[in-house]
Amino acid sequence: MTPFAITGIQMHVGALHSNVEGMLQRIDVMMARFPWTQMAVFSELAPYGPLDRFAQPFPNDDLARFQDAARRYKIWLIPGSMFEKTEDGRVFNTSVVINPDGEIISKYSKMFPFMPYEQSVSSGTNFCIFDVPNVGRFGLSICYDMWFPETTRHLTSHGVEVLLHPVLTGTTDREAELSIARATAAQFQCYVVDVNGLGAGGVGRSLVVDPSATVLHQSGGQEDIFPIEIDLDQVRRQREFGMKGLGQVLKSFRDRSTEFPVYDPANEAGSYLDTLGPLRMPKQGEKFGTELPDPRTALEYQEQSHSHMDAIYTHKGGPEIS
Repeated sequence: MTPFAITGIQMHVGALHSNVEGMLQRIDVMMARFPWTQMAVFSELAPYGPLDRFAQPFPNDDLARFQDAARRYKIWLIPGSMFEKTEDGRVFNTSVVINPDGEIISKYSKMFPFMPYEQSVSSGTNFCIFDVPNVGRFGLSICYDMWFPETTRHLTSHGVEVLLHPVLTGTTDREAELSIARATAAQFQCYVVDVNGLGAGGVGRSLVVDPSATVLHQSGGQEDIFPIEIDLDQVRRQREFGMKGLGQVLKSFRDRSTEFPVYDPANEAGSYLDTLGPLRMPKQGEKFGTELPDPRTALEYQEQSHSHMDAIYTHKGGPEIS
């Protein structure tokens, strides 16, 4: 048995102020209640919330505070993610991996921003894979990334056994996302640790799934600090002999006789996708098959919608998201 204790932290996230102090307090509570914790994972955009006007340069003072906490408690720490503003003005949704010595050993920017709703966020291009010595190999993806199985395919093809997945889902597709998390665990024979926030940080319902698609824990709609001890030997046995002695999906993919031309940009196999039109937000009452607008019009509409969403979080009469 190769056990490892991961604690997910599902907490209320405010949109208009820093949540860093609250995160650090919850780390203190976690270690007081569950001192055997070896890794802690927060939800997507937990430190500053969902507005990219709070984008930070990397490194920054709050990352240093998280590093201090990891060092003090000797834990691995994934403090959710935050919007990162680079020197050239681009904004990324970026997470870091902090080791028990307080060192940032890896950095990951979300590959698939939630388009067309996150037009101002740039896509990352580098994967995040890291080893916990004497335990196993871990990978990191953020929210919408999991809807694209190619991301998990790459990670698990490089030996990732545990997929850490901070999310910010406050929308009606959370049920579908939970199904995808379970399917991902079974398809790629890995653990999935999926941590959502509350308030401006999501609708909760975080979950942990083992390689057989069994849900080890699912939170409700309240704050939750949930420690789960996983067993990496279960991943290794299942990858060798199959789930319940049945499908050996990673080896079957390895030994495939079929190539997939849809991934070749020079091949016409993806021509159907070109008929779907531009990636844009729908308009009120728009019908299927409506003539597609000029791209400039679509971009203007997206920019207006982005400003509207920003106003929702700042208007006094808007939803309560403290």
